[in-house]
Amino acid sequence: MMRRPTIGPLIFVTVAVVLGAYFAFAAVQGRYGILSRVQIEAEIDAKRAERDALRAKVDRMANLTHRLSDDYLDLDLLDSRAREVLGAMRSDEIVIR
Repeated sequence: MMRRPTIGPLIFVTVAVVLGAYFAFAAVQGRYGILSRVQIEAEIDAKRAERDALRAKVDRMANLTHRLSDDYLDLDLLDSRAREVLGAMRSDEIVIR
């Protein structure tokens, strides 16, 4: 009696290897894979740095606004802003450009 080779285990192993390869590829390069996660984390770090820079700028502008408000008037700041915006200078000053 000649035994016929069974093809069932071969199909099972082939399907298992193909599915394993697919899931491994998806885990590395898929939409939610490792490479996407690294890219998203880099974008998050960049956005946090941008947010921190904007917060610093807002804090600086809030400080300048407070220093020019009616409650607290910084005459030196007012003088420097007037000179910068209006291009004004006193008669006893010399301007070097």
